[in-house]
Amino acid sequence: MFTGIIEELGEVAVVQPRGDSAVLTLAAERIAEDLVHGASIAVNGVCLTVVGWRAAEGRTQIDFDVMAETLNRSVIGDLRPGSVVNLERAARVDARLDGHIVQGHVDGSGSVLSRTPGDAWESVRFALPPELARYVAEKGSVAVDGVSLTVSGVGDDWFEVGLIPETLRATTLGAKQPGDRVNLEVDVLAKYVERLLERGARS
Repeated sequence: MFTGIIEELGEVAVVQPRGDSAVLTLAAERIAEDLVHGASIAVNGVCLTVVGWRAAEGRTQIDFDVMAETLNRSVIGDLRPGSVVNLERAARVDARLDGHIVQGHVDGSGSVLSRTPGDAWESVRFALPPELARYVAEKGSVAVDGVSLTVSGVGDDWFEVGLIPETLRATTLGAKQPGDRVNLEVDVLAKYVERLLERGARS
């Protein structure tokens, strides 16, 4: 489980295709401090498993296996050497939950529709796939490329968030432009409520 509070910006070093899967290698510093084999790291909001690492040019290169399902459902398949990514280690049970419950299980992808600058922040509108629209509510939570955000406005096929200066500085969302694709994870609690209601209606 993650919180959607980004710890570090990493950089893609290598993407090595292997049939319908791939090995993704990232260069990072902070998240490498306590690496263990099998650790979970959220990469642009996608939970990936550490399969190896080594020191390289003052940073640590970390390897992840990426399955076909991940490549098909997320925008991880769009990454290339030099791409900058949001990174977060798994949440600790003895720490504050500063964002919201983020599983790292991407529900789909959207894209940036527009950016509207404010005095010290920006309003960003994202396209919302129809199959995810029912899970997104005003003042609810959503993860965009792994960043925990509060929905400030929502329509049938879009939602908006306000990005504070810290989010613009510390995550990849500060550089996203209209047309750029992003990973979306809706609130897991909304999905469980829907499932319970469906089961109750059939019983």
